[in-house]
Amino acid sequence: MNRFAKSWASAAISLAVGVALLFGLPGVMDDYTLIEVTIYAVMSILGVSLAFIWGFGGILCFGQAAFFGLGSYTYAIAMMNMGDSTVPFLLAIVVPALFAALLGYVIFYGRLSDVYMGVITLTVTLILFNLINSTAGPEWRIGSAPLGGFNGIPAIPTLNWPGQQDEVLTPKDLFYVTFSCLLLVYLGLRVLISSKIGRVIVAAKENEQRVLLLGYDARAYKLFSFTLGGAIAGLAGCLFANWGAFTSPTIFGLGQSAQIIIWVIVGGLGTLVGPIVGCIAIQWLTSQIGTQQTFNSNLVLGGILVVFVLLVPRGIVPTLGDLIDMAWRRMRKTPAHAPKAASPAAAPKAPVEAPPHALAATETAP
Repeated sequence: MNRFAKSWASAAISLAVGVALLFGLPGVMDDYTLIEVTIYAVMSILGVSLAFIWGFGGILCFGQAAFFGLGSYTYAIAMMNMGDSTVPFLLAIVVPALFAALLGYVIFYGRLSDVYMGVITLTVTLILFNLINSTAGPEWRIGSAPLGGFNGIPAIPTLNWPGQQDEVLTPKDLFYVTFSCLLLVYLGLRVLISSKIGRVIVAAKENEQRVLLLGYDARAYKLFSFTLGGAIAGLAGCLFANWGAFTSPTIFGLGQSAQIIIWVIVGGLGTLVGPIVGCIAIQWLTSQIGTQQTFNSNLVLGGILVVFVLLVPRGIVPTLGDLIDMAWRRMRKTPAHAPKAASPAAAPKAPVEAPPHALAATETAP
């Protein structure tokens, strides 16, 4: 099986598992557990957004939390001013995408190096964190939505069905919407990566100079992938604001930005399923650590990052894939029920004729 067939086979398996979970989990879980699973799906969308631009576009963005926070605040402010969630939902995707496009244009067409890319995105995130954090007074409001400063914006209205303002989504409905968004994002990115645009994006990551010599504007493709990653992160921010009916400046913090990078590294860079696995594992571990006072969660996450960088640099999903592929090849080479070949010692020996001089000596013997 070639690499392309393996890729689509794994994608089909992932989608089948996702659809099974989408329709199966609400039937076996209560509302509280379903709410907990919903936040895993929200954060998985955020992890996939960085996995795409970093693993396939070669753009290490330290400020993915900036687009996540912009999506959350955009939805909260627009929802409090409009009432119906259709336009705020779309704005929560468009505003971070436009911000990512503007920031990416300055970086890519300014021919800044990858080092400056990380520094600039991290700096922008810190600027947004400090800016939102300093809006605590009553005069800081946009329309009828107070920004709240470090207290954040509470009591954010939940999504409603389009055109039906009084029909608010229940926790089960929000799970269906969030999990469906995760599956659509995964499928859409998988199709994009397999298309001509996706192949150029990956080629620009591998060798940008060669892509330029072939007649493609590598900067435009990088800008497109960076903008798309910002839009997906904004979608995750919108769903996050709906999940907790609350948003605050902490989602712009360094801790949030670092967690997203850890998800991708632990799950597997260069994959789309890996960050989902890494996100769920790290989020679950963080919640378990938070229930006790013995270990510090940040210390544990730092240790996990060091272990994976040194011992499992490819991440969980690619390493498991290599182990399964190795086991499959061994099974094909040595089938369990194959008949064993006869050993040379057990084979019948052919009669050996004596040389002529030995026969002559035998005849003359007394």
